[in-house]
Amino acid sequence: MVAGSEHPRRILLIKPSALGDVCRTVPVLASLARAWPEAEIHWLVQDGFVDAVSAHPDLDRVISFPRGRFGRWMRSPAVARELLEWTRRLREADYDLVLDCQGLSRSGFMTRATNAARRVGDRRAREFAWLAYTDRVDTAAAVHEVDRMFKLVEACGADVVRDLRLHVPAGAAASWRSGVGGRLEGVPVTTLASTSRWESKAWPRGHWAELGRRLLDRDDRHLLLLGAPSERDEVEVLRDAIGDSSGRVHCLAGRTTVGEMMAAIEQSDLVVSNDSAALHMAVGLAHRGVASVGLFGPTDPSRVGPYGGHAEVLQAPLPEGRAVNYRDRGIGDSIMRGIAVDAVLERIDHVRGSMASEGSEA
Repeated sequence: MVAGSEHPRRILLIKPSALGDVCRTVPVLASLARAWPEAEIHWLVQDGFVDAVSAHPDLDRVISFPRGRFGRWMRSPAVARELLEWTRRLREADYDLVLDCQGLSRSGFMTRATNAARRVGDRRAREFAWLAYTDRVDTAAAVHEVDRMFKLVEACGADVVRDLRLHVPAGAAASWRSGVGGRLEGVPVTTLASTSRWESKAWPRGHWAELGRRLLDRDDRHLLLLGAPSERDEVEVLRDAIGDSSGRVHCLAGRTTVGEMMAAIEQSDLVVSNDSAALHMAVGLAHRGVASVGLFGPTDPSRVGPYGGHAEVLQAPLPEGRAVNYRDRGIGDSIMRGIAVDAVLERIDHVRGSMASEGSEA
């Protein structure tokens, strides 16, 4: 702890979404807990992502934010009353210190609703969220999103702790082992996270299929294919394209909770992923022996890529002379096609070799 800093009794960390962003915010929690071990620390997170942080030993309580339900408050008086009651409980929790690591209007509203004496956030927060803060922090010098949040930590008077470890909830781990996970004990497992909300960030399906086939040809490993419920059909098409005559390809899309997905990744020796939550989960579970390879196109890994862990990154060549934005639907998968399957396999071999070397030295 930095000498002369205050001693908050109760701290609220606000980072509701998205799932990958929640995972890489864990070192903020670790930093606060190291600085003030006697403080009670709560985390406000979207209800569907609670599993990502609920088992962390530095966290005392999760504040669940039912975003889907509260999004209907203008159309439902009953929901509006629930939202008012929810914000009242935030205020009555009597927080001394609140960190808004999201920096959007919704999180700014939550921050202000606490009425905490110290409310810390990024002075460049969007959608006027900065109006909610008592302490507006200059984060312009930070490049990576995690480093930006560390600027908020330092502004609170705490030292930075670069501990990204995630912890799988016991119930989710048991549920995973009772199904697919239990059948995979003792065999090598690779997880492929092939989907993306944005087509511009997705490696083409044909490339994924070739990668899957070549991984299966190498040894007796099994492949786990991740995806959201809405992506189940897409992932099943990929499974069929890889070919599953051996019964070693498992479509998990829409079949796991967030906690069970964490347990599946924890059982894997390798995760290959687009720029998505699975990649950041793999980084957080590197202490459990999980390596990862991240595939990037129009998004910048120096800003949003894996932070530490046993991770390798491949970025497709960007078009010269013009800026690209991943939200531009006209891009399609044209940029991501620039990553060759052979290049991914080379990175897989490299990260596995690095982990094996570290293991032998330990």
